[in-house]
Amino acid sequence: MIFILLLIYCTSLGTAFEMRSIYCSISDSCHCDFKPDIKGLEWDLYKNLYGQHMAQDIVSEAVVNFLQNENPDRPLVLSFHGASGTGKSLVSSMIGRHIYGTAMGSPYIHQFIPTLHFPSADRVQQYRSDLKRWVEGNLTACARSIFIFDEMEKMPPDVIDVLEPHLGPFHVLFQTNYRKAIYIFISTVGQEVINKVALESRQTGRDREDILPKELDDSIADAVYNNKNSGFYHSRIITEKLITRFVPFLPLLRRHVERCAQRELCQRGECQRADVASSVGGAMTYTPNDSQYFSSTGCKLVPAKVNLFL
Repeated sequence: MIFILLLIYCTSLGTAFEMRSIYCSISDSCHCDFKPDIKGLEWDLYKNLYGQHMAQDIVSEAVVNFLQNENPDRPLVLSFHGASGTGKSLVSSMIGRHIYGTAMGSPYIHQFIPTLHFPSADRVQQYRSDLKRWVEGNLTACARSIFIFDEMEKMPPDVIDVLEPHLGPFHVLFQTNYRKAIYIFISTVGQEVINKVALESRQTGRDREDILPKELDDSIADAVYNNKNSGFYHSRIITEKLITRFVPFLPLLRRHVERCAQRELCQRGECQRADVASSVGGAMTYTPNDSQYFSSTGCKLVPAKVNLFL
């Protein structure tokens, strides 16, 4: 009712849009284009993310619980860790698609790439100022904004700490409920500890689905905090425990690579080409050298390999 009165009061389309933006930023009943498809997200994770039982469970539980809470006490902060090609970017796209109906095309989903947005270690103070302004401006426009920080291993240390006040329960921003935002950090830092646990599990005959997140949380936090090439190097975001969940992505086996190839083939209308999926799996490089368990590149090279064998 308040919103309708505001629109009637406005005398131009531009003014109406501006008033709607302000209303959306402070109201609990209006979240811009926010239309979460919770069941769709859960199904997508379990159908299209291969070999990542921990990521499936953690992301599904964390995102669903957060979206169902009308008044969260802090933002949702997820930190994805694992080798290249294991599904980290895929999951961030799934979250965007099932919250705003588009993987990355929504004006309320914001992606930051260090080599593009923060390329120079000599300009940290400027980057901090710019990032603070960008995040607060977008939160004012839409409280349900999603911020994705890719390749955190290439982020200059200390830049990301400017967001510390926005990630906990102790800061209030003018004209918005900042606690409704989602932050996703993506990094390969921590892959060594993840791969070590996966290898030890494999060598002892333990099922990879028996690996629990609690076996990796502290090790991942230590790895990103102490790695000088990490954007979280000596970060207060880590010491203040502002990451809601660390999400480990395990190295993929050949069967997972072949499932990725099969999905790629189906997207091209070639579902029947099981021979191509098998050839793609056989053409990948696997580690360690003596046992050849894990794909060195995950599913990252699958589309190119499918092109080769079709």
